[in-house]
Amino acid sequence: MNRLLDRILKSFISAGQLSVTWADGSQSVYKGAVSGPSAGMALSNHQIEAALALNPGLAFGEGYMDGAITPLGCSLYQLLDLLMLNSMSPGHLPAQIAEGFRYVCRKWIQFNPVKRSRRNVAHHYDLDSRLYQLFLDKDRQYSCAYFRRGDETLDEAQEAKKHHIASKLLLNRPGLEVLDIGCGWGGMALTLARDYGAIVTGITLSQEQLDVARQRALDEGLQGQVRFEMLDYRNLQCRFDRIVSVGMFEHVGVSHYEQFFETVKNSLKDDGIALIHSIGRNDRPGTTNPWLDKYIFPGGYSPALSEVFTAVEKSGLWVTDCEILRLHYAKTIAVWRERFAANRAKAVALYDERFARMFEFYLDAAELSFRVQGHMNFQIQLSRGIDTVPLTRDYMSEAEAKK
Repeated sequence: MNRLLDRILKSFISAGQLSVTWADGSQSVYKGAVSGPSAGMALSNHQIEAALALNPGLAFGEGYMDGAITPLGCSLYQLLDLLMLNSMSPGHLPAQIAEGFRYVCRKWIQFNPVKRSRRNVAHHYDLDSRLYQLFLDKDRQYSCAYFRRGDETLDEAQEAKKHHIASKLLLNRPGLEVLDIGCGWGGMALTLARDYGAIVTGITLSQEQLDVARQRALDEGLQGQVRFEMLDYRNLQCRFDRIVSVGMFEHVGVSHYEQFFETVKNSLKDDGIALIHSIGRNDRPGTTNPWLDKYIFPGGYSPALSEVFTAVEKSGLWVTDCEILRLHYAKTIAVWRERFAANRAKAVALYDERFARMFEFYLDAAELSFRVQGHMNFQIQLSRGIDTVPLTRDYMSEAEAKK
């Protein structure tokens, strides 16, 4: 038994119950003062015990990937549920010190100049595109879906998300020039062209996504309406009627928020409208989990709204609408988890067992960040002028009703 980790867990578990089987075969049970979930884990060596005591945010994910941590009598999701719930309460001094250090250094951690941004994007989005086909919807929407009723299929909810966003872009006439910042595999751009008659330019830093998006435009015969380019948003030279960005702002970095919104402003025509869709947090500014930063989204961060609005205010743009989507992403990722689990053997064949364990850890933790750790999605509508959009939101519901 690692005595330091034992003391930490005694104060850390304030809700529910955690059972631990130590590397020496001994067992401990930690029970919180209030009811909560129960879970167990086995630690296979003394190295992982020490690492968990000193840097749990990184060590737990690495320990699971390497097989040094095994859930006992529960699933990984259930174990993470217990631990992530308890992490929201103070009581783990080493973790608090590590968090404070990361906060002090976060501007460097999230420093994303053009070359570094390209490397960060390639780390995750240039993975074999067949991996994403294992769990995404048919349109490959890799962002929060929109569950209007709550019982939609993933395909239906992702289609609804695109039209929900389109309604906020006020696409009231064909031929509007639209910029899609961080266009992914092209689904949003193709939808805006196909269903709304827009002329769309999609930009990305992922070569894998760019190749797929261009091929999709050719396959749908939309190459005259949609073009996709490898381009950083900071190098834009044109102005557009509309700008949309879905799931890209998380990769901008706090040091670049002002530059991002200044670029949006300069890239909008005088009567233009922009819609930014991003993950956020409902509490104060924070940091990115070190495991997530190292293995999944280097340089990424889910901002507090206070950080976003401060940068918008400095740009001079109008915030003409803001909507918070709370559990929509949790529901989305729950489906992704199920699909990935059903196709896990294929993921192992594409990469290896350690990669599959990494990816299931990522999906489990991502869903729980929305269920128990205050993450959500926000959609901010922006314009250059005070009178660019109608006085009320009726036009949004009317546009959605037509689809």
